[in-house]
Amino acid sequence: MSYQNPPPYSATQQQPGFTPASYYQPPPQQPLYPPMPQPPPQQSTVIIQTTTPAFVPIGSGPSHITCPSCHAQVLTTVKSEANTRTHCWALLLCLIGLWPCVCLPYCMDSCQNSNHYCPNCNAYIGTYQS
Repeated sequence: MSYQNPPPYSATQQQPGFTPASYYQPPPQQPLYPPMPQPPPQQSTVIIQTTTPAFVPIGSGPSHITCPSCHAQVLTTVKSEANTRTHCWALLLCLIGLWPCVCLPYCMDSCQNSNHYCPNCNAYIGTYQS
């Protein structure tokens, strides 16, 4: 069996209509649909109005305010909550021997924080610390 070497590259014959890959350019393609006309850009003006909430003094009792959540004129609901000072008073009463009076700071609203809530939407309004 005899093997022949292939002809040199320069000796290959090119076929008519053949172009090498490095010179190939695809034919231009036509779009399937005509381009959609773009609407003219609309100018819109956005006005942002901010208001600073007025300071409403709240106390240990219910207060008449405008709720920041539901914007209704309401009389707040007050819930008392024990704080660190309440616990310190109870501990002090226990340490000086007045352990029967330990529950007094937990029963007195003046020793606790007053949390204000809206009765309509139950949103938190603020806290009064006495």
